[in-house]
Amino acid sequence: GQVLSYSYVGYKNVEKPVAAGTSNISFSMELDASVLNEVVVTGFAVKKEKKALGYSVSSIQQESIKESPQTDLTRVLSGKAAGINITTQNGLSGSANKVVIRGTNSFTGDNNALYVIDGVPISNDTNAAGDFVDGNMGSSRSFDIDPNNIERVDILKGLAATTLYGTQGRNGVILITTKTGSTSQQNSKQEIEVSSSVFINEVSILPDYQNKFGGGFDQAFGWFYSNWGPGFYRDGLGGWGNDPAFDENGTVAHPYSVSPFLDAYPDFKAQYEGERYDWKPRNSVEKFFRKGIARNFSVSARGRSEDGKFGYGTVFSNLDEDGFTPGNNVKRNNLTISGDAKLSNNFSIRGSMTYTKTDLKTPPVAASFGSSTFGAGSSIFGDLFYTPRSIDFYELPFELPDGGSIYYREDNAIQHPLWTIKNARFSQLVNRVNGYAAIDYAIDEHFGIFYQASIDNYSEAAENRQNRGGVTGDINVDRGFYETVQNNNTIYDHRILFSGNNFGFLNDKANLSFTLGATSNSIDYNRIGIRSTDQQVFGFFDHSGFVERNQIEFHQRRNIIGVFGQILLDWDNFVFLNLSGRNDWVSNANENSLFYPSASVAFVPTSAFKGMSSDNGIKYLKLRAGYGTSANFVTGYPTVTLVDLNTQAWNDGDGDITSNTTNSSIGNPAIKPELFEEWEVGAEGNLFNRLSFDFSYFQRTTNDLIVEDQPIPSSTGASFIDNNIGEIQSKGIEADLGLNIFKSNTRGFDWKVNVNFTTFESEVIDLGQDTQQVFYAGFTNLGNAATVGDPLGALYGAAVARDDNGNLIVDAAGNYVALTADENGLVPKIGDANPDFVMNYISTMSWKGIQFNLQFNHVSGGDIYSTYVATLLGRGLTTDTENRLGTYILDGVSQDTGLPNTVQINNSNFYFDNGFASPADELSVYDASVLRLQEVSLGYTLSSKMLEKTPFGSITFKLSGFNMWYDAYNTPDGINFDPNTTGLGAGNGQGFEFLTGPSSKRYGFSLNATF
Repeated sequence: GQVLSYSYVGYKNVEKPVAAGTSNISFSMELDASVLNEVVVTGFAVKKEKKALGYSVSSIQQESIKESPQTDLTRVLSGKAAGINITTQNGLSGSANKVVIRGTNSFTGDNNALYVIDGVPISNDTNAAGDFVDGNMGSSRSFDIDPNNIERVDILKGLAATTLYGTQGRNGVILITTKTGSTSQQNSKQEIEVSSSVFINEVSILPDYQNKFGGGFDQAFGWFYSNWGPGFYRDGLGGWGNDPAFDENGTVAHPYSVSPFLDAYPDFKAQYEGERYDWKPRNSVEKFFRKGIARNFSVSARGRSEDGKFGYGTVFSNLDEDGFTPGNNVKRNNLTISGDAKLSNNFSIRGSMTYTKTDLKTPPVAASFGSSTFGAGSSIFGDLFYTPRSIDFYELPFELPDGGSIYYREDNAIQHPLWTIKNARFSQLVNRVNGYAAIDYAIDEHFGIFYQASIDNYSEAAENRQNRGGVTGDINVDRGFYETVQNNNTIYDHRILFSGNNFGFLNDKANLSFTLGATSNSIDYNRIGIRSTDQQVFGFFDHSGFVERNQIEFHQRRNIIGVFGQILLDWDNFVFLNLSGRNDWVSNANENSLFYPSASVAFVPTSAFKGMSSDNGIKYLKLRAGYGTSANFVTGYPTVTLVDLNTQAWNDGDGDITSNTTNSSIGNPAIKPELFEEWEVGAEGNLFNRLSFDFSYFQRTTNDLIVEDQPIPSSTGASFIDNNIGEIQSKGIEADLGLNIFKSNTRGFDWKVNVNFTTFESEVIDLGQDTQQVFYAGFTNLGNAATVGDPLGALYGAAVARDDNGNLIVDAAGNYVALTADENGLVPKIGDANPDFVMNYISTMSWKGIQFNLQFNHVSGGDIYSTYVATLLGRGLTTDTENRLGTYILDGVSQDTGLPNTVQINNSNFYFDNGFASPADELSVYDASVLRLQEVSLGYTLSSKMLEKTPFGSITFKLSGFNMWYDAYNTPDGINFDPNTTGLGAGNGQGFEFLTGPSSKRYGFSLNATF
């Protein structure tokens, strides 16, 4: 007469009566769709049911990653989840990335997310060859990750989710579970998987160049950078017929025959005496770029013993990718070996080791304002895109008899792109080993102890070089240089956990689980190298062949020890309370200890109230709330006084150094860590068994911001100090919406649509006493600054002056007036890089083995300072400037009269003097809104029936494309500009582009087969 009740997490309860003489009971359990029974990875690779989490976690399955045209995992993740912003340095193969989750929280600390692979924290350093001025070449070390070995990615966004990671998890955590590290394969199946792909890699979209006018200025011919010369027609307004530089055949003197610079090379110049150059449009830039090929091959094997006690996995992958730019190539080899065993004495062991070799080669990419480069570096793009339409640099020899560069300018003031390809190169050769060993002891059914030790070590040999004879304006570069640097970084990580699970009480209505643990994380980074200048023998690269040699040396060690605890209380499978806390001790600071508490709660009404859940209404629903904290500790040695600190300041015009002084920085033993506090609320669920949603609202506050090199009175005996100032507040909304338009449980038609949405706002509340503005990226008068009352990520520089009514002010010559300081003496705000919102639309269709996927991206709003756009307009290259034979009147009011401006100016004044060449930086700021076809793929998976008499388990063919189309719809149509670029490198700067290169478009074919 009794009733037995059977329950299991994620399944509906089953009640069975027990009669006299009952010896066995047989039943099956049904999945309970009223709860969120998806399992996700959280802190330290611990798996939990999603319904129990009081914070947001985004999960990305391998189907969205494997066989992608994009070979960089970070870029593959772009747009896959709300709240994650991924920007790329440029489209060069192997170039750096920046990953920011829930916006920028600090303007001096690192804002990049932490990568954790199978529980192992790994480095994502970007060791560039120079700063953003001299060149940002170099990969982010996340490029070493093999996308072929990824089973899933879980993204922890908020501080309530990342508390257990302490200060390392303050910017969010990207948790990667590999195929070799996964324990999902519990049966004895042995599987071999082979993947192969070939993709075309080409420049995304080039500008729409005009072919009506050639080089010169004010419609007169000249061998200038600019393209404001005569038309490619003889008669009529603007034609070449009345220009004395042309003969009756429409030719001009060959540029090398009239170059004063070549007087120093009389024999070379004599070759071109009397030669003429045809006046016609040419397509040098279009011919410069190539179609690169990305070849990717991967083979993996994994399986378990028949009794399920032993498992193994191994993956080998090879990538050989040519970029769309000549001289750009990246090769990557990955080998992973892993295994696990369940021993008879309640012990389990597992381990994995990965070896990666990454070899990157690329031409240099330094910053440019559209008049060659301006720092200590060359650029393959800096003098390329604004080549006048009348110039074909393939027709013009680029080498002098002594090997130096020669080009069309009479003063030879810019470097020939083909000379740069041949004579300048940056390379990185990386050898990397990372892995772990872990042991797990099950004391009994409730208690367990876990220990894991891991290592991540890379050795990065970087080489940056250029032959003498270049033309950059920097004497140390033009005389030739050779820089070799060895970067070594080793991370040792230890962790031990004691856990207790499934302690039922109060008639099993309540359930308690807990985790106690400790971690030790050690980072040892060393950089040693030599930079030699003044090359003695052209083409010989050895430090002994240079006159000047300077040593490069930097060392940094840091240890972080943390203890933590977490308690999860479950009430009747519908209320979940999670309490966590961690205390960190950091080795390099006096104020080196901080405790981070967090708490979150989840409530599942559809499990709490019987009858609430239904297929035709609310299928399941969860409400959640969380609070979390974290911190950013100072780096370096804040107690040490540094004397003879060399400082440089760059201006915003021609790039000349405006100051080069000797100062000192005094130590600050009292400096505190930056403190982050965040709370979030959210809801997730499913309606009508078709519509799923996940919504989050969060607010974050950053206090005690660390400011490096804050000026102090000279009476202190020093010039600068690192200090704590101010407060930043931010808030945002993240939403994921999924709709299953057509559902099929077999090979019938299935169509799912997902939309994710992100919006983020921030405000600098306080910067301390007497401080209203702190520049942290870019130049001292053009860049990103923290300014009280403005958002973090705002752009600052010289603005166009305005009257009291907000009208633009025009001077007597008809040009805009520049304003370098506002009424408070601060550098004016000229834009805001933060978009209004970001949306991604993902459509997945399948039918009888055919899969068709689309991903669209929409970034609305946000500003970018773009030298690329301003230069192409200012130098008259694109179709936007074809209508140039009339006069122009700038919008605004006269500086003298205050009345509407009536002064007429010509085309070069309008585009050149009031564009990128204007002292008003604001005129080079554009709206960065963009629509993008991020991904598209068409695949076919053979049915099991077709393969039943073959050795194959599955075969899938797929055609794929990445970044196939975009439209930055608020920039000039003919530019075809892609705003997804980080001209300031992988640091905290945003919203600036300095002719650092276009994006990449990829398309091709892949094949995946299992045995």
